[in-house]
Amino acid sequence: MPTIMNQKGYRFFFYSNDHLPKHIHVEKAEKTAKFNLEPVELVTSKKFSASELREIRILIQNNNDLLINSWNEYFN
Repeated sequence: MPTIMNQKGYRFFFYSNDHLPKHIHVEKAEKTAKFNLEPVELVTSKKFSASELREIRILIQNNNDLLINSWNEYFN
């Protein structure tokens, strides 16, 4: 599970056997979410509040180039 970044207590990572479409997993404590990267959209979420999901979406949007480049480097 390569961790791509840690910000504001959130860990953004891929599973080593992940699949298309390009996406990122996010966790904080016992909370988890999955967002597609192109376009940025929520796929699933467990236990995150709406305000946390908004914050995560902004973090993904602000770092989308890094996340997509990391996906491409790891999986291609």
